[in-house]
Amino acid sequence: MNRSTLVMCFGDSLTAGFQSPTRDNPTGRETPYGQFLQSYLGDVVEVRTSGICGEVTGEMVVRFRCDVLEHGPGYVPILGGTNDLGWNTSPPEIMRNLITMYEQTLARGSLPIPVTVPSIRVEDSSESREGKEWITGHLVRRTQLNQLIRDYADSKGLASVDLFAVTAETETGQLAARYSNDGIHLTTAGYQLLAQQVASILKPLLTRFASS
Repeated sequence: MNRSTLVMCFGDSLTAGFQSPTRDNPTGRETPYGQFLQSYLGDVVEVRTSGICGEVTGEMVVRFRCDVLEHGPGYVPILGGTNDLGWNTSPPEIMRNLITMYEQTLARGSLPIPVTVPSIRVEDSSESREGKEWITGHLVRRTQLNQLIRDYADSKGLASVDLFAVTAETETGQLAARYSNDGIHLTTAGYQLLAQQVASILKPLLTRFASS
């Protein structure tokens, strides 16, 4: 099947590449991973980014048709759910919204690329019982959502990006310091890693497309 070579990266602030102000960058910055993805894939594709900071998956569903599907993309990496989790939305409810977008993409003959939500990082969270319980609860819900995302991808034969796994500390499950901008958003290195993971899925698909 010949697909469009438009890649539309869709999501919230993690797709927009938001970074909070730091001492080195007092005004903050945005480093959309789509920019890195474009450089990794070259001019064989056009990469566009559609990410809105603070957006929950229900809001993503509302704009998905207009902002993504009407452009006729061939490939759609979808990353959402972090903000929902922050509002204590249940993983199954978040997943219903994600599935809506996955299924709409497939119905158009395009390929969704599900992306799991990354972990969070809270310094010194293990120093009190309350801190341990708080971080444990957040990690459990992220794990539940990410398992639902992986299960869906497996059931449809889709390649997915496990952003949680590649950016989390093995020993704590928290977002690794080198990838953590503010405990929630990624550093430039984190966004570059996300782009590399998406590129690793797309490169063989695009090679197959070019040779067909």
